[in-house]
Amino acid sequence: MPVAVRFACGVCRSFVSGWATVDGESVGACPPEAFRVNSDFWSGRRVLITGHTGFKGAWLALWLEHAGAAVIGLALEPEDPNAAFGAFGEWKSLRSHIVDLRDAEAVARVIAATDPQTILHLGAQALVRRGYADPVGTYAVNVLGTANVLAGAATAPSLEAIVVVTSDKVYANPGNGRAFTEDDRLGGSDPYSNSKSCAELVAAAWRQSFFLSGSPALATARAGNVIGGGDRGDGRLVPDIRRSLTGGAPLRLRYPQATRPWQFVLEPLWGYLLLAERLAAAPHAAPHAVNFGPDAAEAIPVVQVVGRVFGLWGDGEWTDEDKEQPHEADSLCLDASLAHTALGWRPVLDLDTALAWTVEWWRAEAAGADCRKVALGQIEAYRARAAS
Repeated sequence: MPVAVRFACGVCRSFVSGWATVDGESVGACPPEAFRVNSDFWSGRRVLITGHTGFKGAWLALWLEHAGAAVIGLALEPEDPNAAFGAFGEWKSLRSHIVDLRDAEAVARVIAATDPQTILHLGAQALVRRGYADPVGTYAVNVLGTANVLAGAATAPSLEAIVVVTSDKVYANPGNGRAFTEDDRLGGSDPYSNSKSCAELVAAAWRQSFFLSGSPALATARAGNVIGGGDRGDGRLVPDIRRSLTGGAPLRLRYPQATRPWQFVLEPLWGYLLLAERLAAAPHAAPHAVNFGPDAAEAIPVVQVVGRVFGLWGDGEWTDEDKEQPHEADSLCLDASLAHTALGWRPVLDLDTALAWTVEWWRAEAAGADCRKVALGQIEAYRARAAS
């Protein structure tokens, strides 16, 4: 049973009361003033981001570069030069290493040469439908790639914290609509989801076999269904909406009534940063796995998201996909209570704002505006809301 005590929070140093038990360890709840990223912690810190050329990775690299971190990227070349990484234009201090996560020696060389203090492992094959088309490649990147990063991390002398980003789809999903908690059984019925569940097991094995002392501290972060400017992913709802609106063809929906925990891209990224801070400050008190998701009311059907975006854009037409599709879960929702109690994280933007900010990006991009400036403006607006 949890024991009520007062203690100094490892993240914000404020004295708080109340304990929750996570994996047999106690963690305390941060006070409201801890609802923010510690700029002093990140300024000058050597941070390795895998997958920095992807959608979430590019936004995270921009946020940390803006915060003064020494950002190191490890990823493949971006698939679309007009996606977020390319749209952000001239990177000021990011050191980018083009490396395949499946190449263990190359991954180890980058980690050894850069000696990161924090690793944020986002690199992955991140598409459900591509997982069906190339299951073996998906497992190779998501499972072996994670093992390669963790093996390289074991040799980094300055490393304090590792956050392995998996997915909201790691849970065995019976389709009953109940929000998943971190204690629910892992599973995944398709290659992508299951490969991310396997990555969770790899992380747990590394923690217990090689990082048991808490140095470095290791945790996994579970989130998904992110939206925002610069996402060009194939077969993802919001990029598909954009392609339909700009190309003039009706949008084809695979599962119009499927519900997902939609959230703006900065929401989980904020959570990853807070989790990394917590791991570095209090390695034995930090949770081992954390969900980051919106409030339950924001998990709405695909067709409602489409209608709201069409309303913002002022146009649009959709139709049902007329051919058989690979299986996808009908419903998915996360319980993010632990993120709130252990890290002081909670959703900042409602879905309407998230969609409005995404469409704002599309209009700015179409007008030839500076997308880096737009993104930094959204980061600053988000930080202000998170701190209020």
